[in-house]
Amino acid sequence: MPRTPVYREIIRDIRTAIETGQLQPGDRLPTIAQLCEQYQASNTPVKTAMRLLEEMGLIETWQGKGMFVRQRTEDAK
Repeated sequence: MPRTPVYREIIRDIRTAIETGQLQPGDRLPTIAQLCEQYQASNTPVKTAMRLLEEMGLIETWQGKGMFVRQRTEDAK
């Protein structure tokens, strides 16, 4: 069976943490470097996962401050 791409693992893990309440709106996510170390991956799949999570409306990125779980709205549920 083919291995799941790393970026999909990251998306699945962060999405699950948000859905189960382990990560709350406003919580800061680990840095790109920390995620690279955690998933034993280069920064390309990590950045891809973060971009896709942002496009899904689950996280937001603030230049120089970090990545955060986005406030949920009724439309996003």
